[in-house]
Amino acid sequence: MIRFFSILFITAFIAACSGSKNATALRTFTNPLLPSGADPYSFYKDGYYYYTHTTQNRLVLWKTRNLSDLKDAEQKTIWTPPRNTMYSKELWAPEILFLRGKWYMYFAADNGNNHNHRMYVLENSAADPMQGEWVFKGKIADPSDKWAIDGDVFEYKGQLYMIWSGWAGDANGQQNIYIAKMSNPWTIEGERVLISEPEHKWEKYGYLKGETPDHVYVNEGPQFLIRNNRIFIVYSASGCWTENYTLGMLSLKKNSDLLNRANWVKSPEPVFKAAPENGVYAAGHNSFFKSPDGKEDWILYHANPRPGQGCGGHRSPRAQRFTWRRDGTPDFGRPLPTTEPLPEPSQKK
Repeated sequence: MIRFFSILFITAFIAACSGSKNATALRTFTNPLLPSGADPYSFYKDGYYYYTHTTQNRLVLWKTRNLSDLKDAEQKTIWTPPRNTMYSKELWAPEILFLRGKWYMYFAADNGNNHNHRMYVLENSAADPMQGEWVFKGKIADPSDKWAIDGDVFEYKGQLYMIWSGWAGDANGQQNIYIAKMSNPWTIEGERVLISEPEHKWEKYGYLKGETPDHVYVNEGPQFLIRNNRIFIVYSASGCWTENYTLGMLSLKKNSDLLNRANWVKSPEPVFKAAPENGVYAAGHNSFFKSPDGKEDWILYHANPRPGQGCGGHRSPRAQRFTWRRDGTPDFGRPLPTTEPLPEPSQKK
């Protein structure tokens, strides 16, 4: 009898351990990652994700080992702009990157007048961007110094590039995607090059009732994505105030010059869009990250939980895994409902 109960105990113990391991392997989360937060962006380094999003009047950084645990992450305001400057208000779409041995935070800001939006950058030489001092390096602009937001920086074959959304002239009405070389992480080198402008119907929803202008065509929020030496730019199209806010994509022809518009091929249809059937509206302004073990690709984006909520504080950050097609292009699928448990990004063993 004693032997029987010993065997039973050992069997139960093994089953419990096995169940515990399975529970760990099958940890899940649900979107949104935070109750509110537009223009989400993250950067992974030394076992941690450093996350940020638009907070309008300051720059805030989150630190976590897993973005699915963002609600419990360490949080810190790293910089508040001085009052009465050209960059004291409407701080939009911040991005944090580690480039050439230092941390950089890129963002757009103005003085309360949207026509004065330009891009700016901070620098931090500390190993941990939650520590050390964030130093204001100044404005980043090409020689035209036109309206500019949503900068993203990428290094390819030893050369830094910046892409952003800007106006061709000084009047609102259309936002285009531009690219330029950089001589260092805080300086654009040479003229900007236009590589995308709204041309398809799905890029041209932008009616503004009672405002001037009363319609704005939008390409904004460009993000570099690279895999197997193939380069893509995923961008947001149409006004964020519309239900048609969506994601489009540019693909660079193989081994081509990034500064030649003819080398960029635009997908004729959106690559990711709202899913009203899943309760996801105005899905857009994305970024990308890999799982901690580097094996999975994830898209990070914002969306509204209900129609008609526009560009306000209802937008919240969401994440879901995406895959790749046989032709080497990304397959982002459809935005998943917030009621669906998702396996968390795969961890290092």
